[in-house]
Amino acid sequence: MLVFGASVTLLLGFIYWSTAGYMEQQTEATIEAEIRGLAERYRLTSLDGLVRSIDDRIERNPFSSTIYLLTNSRFSRVAGNLDRWPTAPADEDGWVEFTLEQVGGSGDRHQARARTFVLAGDFHLLVGRDMYELRATQALIARTLAWGVAITAMLALAGAVMMSRSTAKRLETINATSRRIMRGDLSQRIPTRGTHDEFDQLAANLNGMLDQIQQLMDGVRHVSDNIAHDLKTPLTRLRNRLEQLAHEQHPDRDEAELALADADAMLATFNALLRIARIEAGARREAFTTVSLRDVVEDAAELYEAVAEERGQTMHLRIDAEPRIQGDRDLLFQALVNLLDNAIKYTPPGGTLDISLSRMQSAARIRVADSGPGIASEDRARVLERFVRLEDSRSTPGNGLGLSLVAAVAKLHGAEVRLEDASPGLAVSLEFADAT
Repeated sequence: MLVFGASVTLLLGFIYWSTAGYMEQQTEATIEAEIRGLAERYRLTSLDGLVRSIDDRIERNPFSSTIYLLTNSRFSRVAGNLDRWPTAPADEDGWVEFTLEQVGGSGDRHQARARTFVLAGDFHLLVGRDMYELRATQALIARTLAWGVAITAMLALAGAVMMSRSTAKRLETINATSRRIMRGDLSQRIPTRGTHDEFDQLAANLNGMLDQIQQLMDGVRHVSDNIAHDLKTPLTRLRNRLEQLAHEQHPDRDEAELALADADAMLATFNALLRIARIEAGARREAFTTVSLRDVVEDAAELYEAVAEERGQTMHLRIDAEPRIQGDRDLLFQALVNLLDNAIKYTPPGGTLDISLSRMQSAARIRVADSGPGIASEDRARVLERFVRLEDSRSTPGNGLGLSLVAAVAKLHGAEVRLEDASPGLAVSLEFADAT
C-alpha cells in the first residue's frame, strides 16, 4: 500500500508541478508579448499613440485581468487601469509581485504579477496580470489531486486489507492441512481454487509431494506384509527341518540340503532387496561408462538360448540398431536377464520369445515379448512394485523382486518401463531417451 500510494503521490505531484508551471509560463509569455508590443507602439507613435493604445485595450475589455500603468519620471499616472505604481521592489529581470487593492471596482485584494519597462523620455510602463484566476485554478488542481491521493490511499488500503486477508486465509488453509497431516492423516490434501496462481501451484506441488509420501508409506506397509507372508513359510520349513535334524542321531543329508536351500532363498531375497535399495539411491552412478546395448542384448540372449531350447521354446532375436548409452553394463545385463527369466518361466512349452533392439529417433528400445498368459492391464503397474506376485504365479519359484529390480535399473538410467499386451502374452519394453 505504501509503495503504491507513494507512486501515485509522485505521479500526481509531477502533474501538478508541470501544469501549474506551464500556466505561469504562459502568463509570463503573454505579459512579455504585451509589453514588447506597447514599447514598439511608443517607438512608432510616441506618447500619444501609446496612451491611445492602452486606453483602447482597457475599453475593449474593462473587466480583463490584464493590468496596465504608464507613469512619468515621478511615477505619476499617465494612463492605465492601476491607480499608482506598486511599492514592492522589482527583481533583476523587472518582475514585481504586489497586492491589488481594487480590481474592476471591487474591494477584493488579489495578488498580481507584472513586468516593468523604462521607455525613452524616462516614462515607466507596467504590464501585468491579476493572478486570482490562475491561483484559483492552481488551488482547484491541488485540491483535486489531494482528493485523488486520498481516494487512492483509501483504495490501496482497502485492496491491501483484502489481499492480506485472502493471503492469510489461504496460508491458514495450508497450515491447517499441514497440522492434520502431522497428526497422522496422510489422506489430507490442500484445496486449490483453480486460479493457477502461485498459491495453487504451491498447493499442487505439496499435494504431489504428499501423494508420493503416501505412496511410499503404503509401499512400506505393503512390502512389510509381503515379506512376512513370503518368508513365513520358508522360515517355518527351515525351523522344522533343523528341529528334526537336531533330534536325529544320523541326520538325513537331503534334509540338511533342503534346509540350506531355504536359507539360501531367504538370503537371495534380502540381497535382492539391498541391491534394489542401492540402485534407487543412485550408488552405482559412478560406474557409468559408454555401453553398447547391442552387446548387452546379444550376451543375454546367448545365455538364455539354451534354457529356452530345453523347455521347447523358440527364441527370435532381431537387432536393427547399435545404440550406445551412458550406464552400468552389469545392471543393464541383470535387468535384461530378469526379463528373459520371467518370459521363459511363464511361456509354455512350444511357445515363442521375441527379443528386439531398435532405435526411435534419439531413443533406443529393448523389447522382450513372450507367448505366455500375459498380465491384465489393471495389474501391470502393480507388478513393478516389490514382492508383488499375482495369484496365478504364487506356485512358481520366485520372490516378486525381478520386475522391481528392472524398474529400479530403468529409473537409474533415465529409461521408461512399458508393459503391453503381446497378443498373446506380455511384452516388456525398456525405452532409453538419451541414446547415441
